[in-house]
Amino acid sequence: MQVLSVNVALAQALATPGGEVASAIRKQPVDGPVEVRSLGLVGDEQADLSVHGGLAKAVYAYPVVHHAFWQTVRAQARVAAPGEPLPPGLFGENLALSGIDEGALWIGDRLEFPDCVLGVSEPRFPCFKFNAVMGFPKAAKLMVESGYCGAYLAVLSPGTITAGQSFALVPGRREVGLRELFRARTRGKSF
Repeated sequence: MQVLSVNVALAQALATPGGEVASAIRKQPVDGPVEVRSLGLVGDEQADLSVHGGLAKAVYAYPVVHHAFWQTVRAQARVAAPGEPLPPGLFGENLALSGIDEGALWIGDRLEFPDCVLGVSEPRFPCFKFNAVMGFPKAAKLMVESGYCGAYLAVLSPGTITAGQSFALVPGRREVGLRELFRARTRGKSF
């Protein structure tokens, strides 16, 4: 398991069908070590603290195994060329991870990096801002249908994270699966 990119952004205007809103969803990769504090990565912001950020949602991680799916649907929606690589941070993720996906994660699991420890706290729930950055109006609905939500992480032990680092998954109590919780909380809701 490896960190492929570490991404941050400050809040800026994002055009949506309902008008401009503040958002930090357009994350950009950072070279070198990035400091991880209790409320997230240094240089990163969350514009809407009612749904992002805080101690339980300090860091957002997304599995790169889902990139092929999103490349295909973006091409089908005619917002990208077939096979066009997805830029790091497109999903608003702070960490792009390889070797792991939502099916392997449970609430309370720990991701142990060489210099910090993050805890799986909850799934990410998509919103209209996700549709805006993906470039088509059904992106949030496809995230819900696919279950490709990624994970919010709490900072259990501050430190630094660098792209290219390996990490270990340390199981927690294994009572509630991340994907199971995502499906339960999105069942019957429209996106």
